[in-house]
Amino acid sequence: MIRHNTYNLHRKIPTTPQRSRIMSAIRGKGNKSTEVRLIEIMRKHHITGWRRNWQLSGNPDFVFPEYRLAVFVDGCFWHGCSRCYKEPRKNAEFWREKIRRNISRDRRNGRILKMEGWRVLRFWEHALKSDGAVANRLKRVISG
Repeated sequence: MIRHNTYNLHRKIPTTPQRSRIMSAIRGKGNKSTEVRLIEIMRKHHITGWRRNWQLSGNPDFVFPEYRLAVFVDGCFWHGCSRCYKEPRKNAEFWREKIRRNISRDRRNGRILKMEGWRVLRFWEHALKSDGAVANRLKRVISG
């Protein structure tokens, strides 16, 4: 007897307006898998001196003013991680262009901050799974 997986047959797929509403509800700040996760790591490893919502070019997620260090936490989907990003099948050209603009903006913001005398550190969302490695990298940059 052959069994077929019927799970996907019963799942409702959102229409374009529904998908648009879902995607627009995703917040740019306070994301649990990125910013909140890095806060947990920094607290666990007693990394102090960071600030959020600091007025600085490029709007970094965290700033260590004493060390002139700007930290960004990039979501793998939204910033086009070469390891994790999977282009959506629907509206592919829109997403390709959207991600390309995000990557371009990330590079431009990094260059501007460096020209202003800041050091820039970026973490991918997937890297936050290894809290020891993230904490060690942060501590090395702060101390060096």
